[in-house]
Amino acid sequence: MRLRAFGYAGVGTENLADWKTFGTEVLGLQCSEETASALRFRVDDHEQRILIDSALADGTGYFGWEAEDAAALDWFGGHLEANEIQVTWEPKSVAESRKVAQLISFRDPIGNRLEIFHGAQIAGTPFTPVRALSGFRTGALGLGHVVLTVPQIEDVLPFYRDILGFGVSDYMLSPFPAYFLHLNARHHSLALIETGQCGIHHLMLEAYSLDDVGQALDLAGERDAVNVSLGRHTNDFMTSFYAKTPSPFMVEFGWGGREIDPRTWQPVELNDGPSLWGHERHWLPEKDRDMARQMRIDAAARGCRQPVQVMDGNFVKMNGACPEVGVRESY
Repeated sequence: MRLRAFGYAGVGTENLADWKTFGTEVLGLQCSEETASALRFRVDDHEQRILIDSALADGTGYFGWEAEDAAALDWFGGHLEANEIQVTWEPKSVAESRKVAQLISFRDPIGNRLEIFHGAQIAGTPFTPVRALSGFRTGALGLGHVVLTVPQIEDVLPFYRDILGFGVSDYMLSPFPAYFLHLNARHHSLALIETGQCGIHHLMLEAYSLDDVGQALDLAGERDAVNVSLGRHTNDFMTSFYAKTPSPFMVEFGWGGREIDPRTWQPVELNDGPSLWGHERHWLPEKDRDMARQMRIDAAARGCRQPVQVMDGNFVKMNGACPEVGVRESY
C-alpha cells in the first residue's frame, strides 16, 4: 500500500506577523484563521494546507501524508509498528487542529515528525487569495513538495523508500548529494539533501501561471527575500525561484512541473546538475556554488533543453514554425 500525496505542513515561528505578510502578500495564500499563536493558510479547496505555529520551535515542523481512507490508515499504523516504529494515534483534538478526520504520528530515523491522515476537510467557500493570483496546482498531486536536509542520506532513504513506500524519481551526487522521491504523478513530493544537518530546506508551491511566478519574484525582491534566482530544474522541469521565509527555510515558488507515471518510472542519476539555467544558490558554500555554476555553463555549451510543460488553459498555440538549425555535436 502506498501513500497518496503530501497533504499539509506545520512549521514553527517566532514571527507570526511577518509570516502573515509574507504568506498573503508575497505567496498569495489565503489566511483562513488567525489566533494569538497560529496562522492557518489555504492554497486551494482544503480548509488548511499550511499551519504556522508559534508554539513550535522556529524552523521545526511536521508533515502530513495522505492515506486513501480509514482502512489504509489502519494498515499503515500496523505496518509501522511491525517495523518497530513507535506510533501515536492522535486524539480528536489534534485531528481537528489539522482539519482532518483521523491521523497517526511518528518519527523518521533522524527525528522529523511525520503524520499520516485521511479525510481532509474541504472548505465550503472558494479559495480567495489576498492578491491577484491564478491559483495553485494541487488536487491529486498534493500540496507541492518538501525538501529536508539530512546528515547522511543512507540513514534516511531506506525508511521513506522501503517502509513508507516512496518511489525514487532520480538522484544526484554533485554539487550536493540529493534523492528525489514520488508518491503520484508529481515528479517528487519529497527530496532529501545531504548537508550534515537536520532541518527543512524548503517547501514548494506550484502556481498555475508563469506570470504568478514572475510577479511573486518581484514582490519577494522588493523585500530582499530572494535567496535563489529564477531558473529551471533539470529533473522536474520546474521554472522557479526560492524566497527566504520569516523562518529558517525557503519556499520555492514555481510553474510548469512535469508529470511522471509512477507505475513505470525508472530512477536515473542526474549528471547535468540540478538546474538547466539560473538558480544561483546563495545558500551554498562558495566552492559548491562555483561547481553548480560551472555545471550550468556546461549545460549551456551542450545545448541541454527540455520541453515546456503546460496544461489546457495556460498556453496559446502560435502559428508558424522555427527554422531548421544545425546541431553541433558536443564532446
